[in-house]
Amino acid sequence: MASTAMPATQQEDEADIRLVIAASSAGTVFEWYDFFIYGTLYAIISQAFFPAGNETLSVLLTWATFAIGFGFRPIGAILFGFLGDRLGRKYTFLVTVTLMGIATAGVGLVPNAESIGLAAPLIVIGLRILQGLALGGEYGGAAIYVAEHAPPEKRGFYTSFIQGSVVGGFVLSIAVVLLCRFAIPADAFSAWGWRIPFLVSLLLLAISLWMRFKLSESPVFRAMKDAGETAHNPFIESFTYPGNKKRIFVALFGVTAGLTTIWYTAFFTSLSFLRGPMRVDGLTVELTLFVAGMIAMFFYLPVGKWSDRVGRKKPIIIGNILTLILLFPLFWAMGHLANPGIAEAAKANPVRVEGMACATDPFGELVGSEPSACGQLLETLVASGVPYTIVKSDTLRLTVGGEEIALPQEWMADNAARKAGVEQALAQYGFDFSPQYPPLINLAGIVAVLLALGVLSALTYGSAAALLAEMFPPRIRYSSMSIPYHIGAGYFGGFLPLIASYIVAKSGDAYAGLWYTWVFVLIALVVGIWGIPSGPPRDFADDTD
Repeated sequence: MASTAMPATQQEDEADIRLVIAASSAGTVFEWYDFFIYGTLYAIISQAFFPAGNETLSVLLTWATFAIGFGFRPIGAILFGFLGDRLGRKYTFLVTVTLMGIATAGVGLVPNAESIGLAAPLIVIGLRILQGLALGGEYGGAAIYVAEHAPPEKRGFYTSFIQGSVVGGFVLSIAVVLLCRFAIPADAFSAWGWRIPFLVSLLLLAISLWMRFKLSESPVFRAMKDAGETAHNPFIESFTYPGNKKRIFVALFGVTAGLTTIWYTAFFTSLSFLRGPMRVDGLTVELTLFVAGMIAMFFYLPVGKWSDRVGRKKPIIIGNILTLILLFPLFWAMGHLANPGIAEAAKANPVRVEGMACATDPFGELVGSEPSACGQLLETLVASGVPYTIVKSDTLRLTVGGEEIALPQEWMADNAARKAGVEQALAQYGFDFSPQYPPLINLAGIVAVLLALGVLSALTYGSAAALLAEMFPPRIRYSSMSIPYHIGAGYFGGFLPLIASYIVAKSGDAYAGLWYTWVFVLIALVVGIWGIPSGPPRDFADDTD
């Protein structure tokens, strides 16, 4: 069957295209900054809005609220995808960036839980929902807008600026936090200074709107509108257009499932891994990730350009295969470089817990479930980043290197006392619980590991915008592309920090959460080999699968 799709682009001069790329990329940077600033400041936010006697529970509640925003991205994709296919690309993502900026600034104005109690986390959750709705419309709009302006032979390269801009938002969030930390005393930053990065979003919103108002509508959408060929109900048509169900399935499980879990593992799992079980000083972690992110954001451009020559499938498949091989070794290397003492102490003096009902349920306190004495001890070890093994026994015992550690009753009655007592006892066996300041050579090694993770992310993500735009018919492209992308990114990726942290909390193994990523990447590899179009890049046509 001959193609019934109109051309994916109309030729425009280079100045216009540069403006399109710059404005779309800047808006994407700012919008992802708004979304990521919450994750960058998760440690402070957990104390401001989710205080709890259990440190692990506080962090998990913070990541749960982070995930809620992602959970609403598919709804935003449906809503704004409908508007984008019906009313136009430009004005739809003007709305999304405005909604995101206002919601982000709102988080910076919410009083602490200490002041207004339960209302504080509830308001934050509501604002995260608005952010999720906005982000559900942003990525598809920006990516399609650039793809529909780009000449076909440069579509991968031009859209890769959007992919790199996602990392740019993460880097910008760290940069603003670092500037605030350097300008504001530590106590003041923890008390109120952390709100400034949220309020900065209003300035970024003004810049983004100024740039995007200069843009014209996508040439493809203008042509469809002039011809009266825009979709009547893009959401319904996304599932009724011939062959589109398979395309959505491949976009969800063969493209997005891999790229989103790799991305969040590279940047957010590494953040919580270094700050949490590896106990690296917070400022050191932020500086390290800032340096790595600044470099890694440029990896997406050569991958996008490469995909214009070899096709979109090859980089993605190679990236997935390398991730399956390298994911665990890279994190093992990062852990050894960040805090070699933990692994060495655990190897020299293994920690063993004996008792009955030895299991943890970090969310048990929310439903009134009290952990057993053994469960409490495990929660303390998890919060301290100590690996352990469990042995069933009628008597509660903690041994280190075969020697028993006394467990006074006052420890078991108070979380803070138990944590302090256990850490003090384990310190006698080589465990170092002080903030870690790795030497410069180790920090360089950590940056190298983060850059390797950035390469894996770039391989699977750099050409994704071009691929997804080419997979779907122009009349329903905004909706058809956004729905699977934001289901995958919203649920598979957005819930990754929460689920991976929960797996670590349940198992006591700081590396166990990586299995979540590994499984989704394996799924993406299998589905991608089967379903991602092979060969050179090509515009959508009805005779392509």
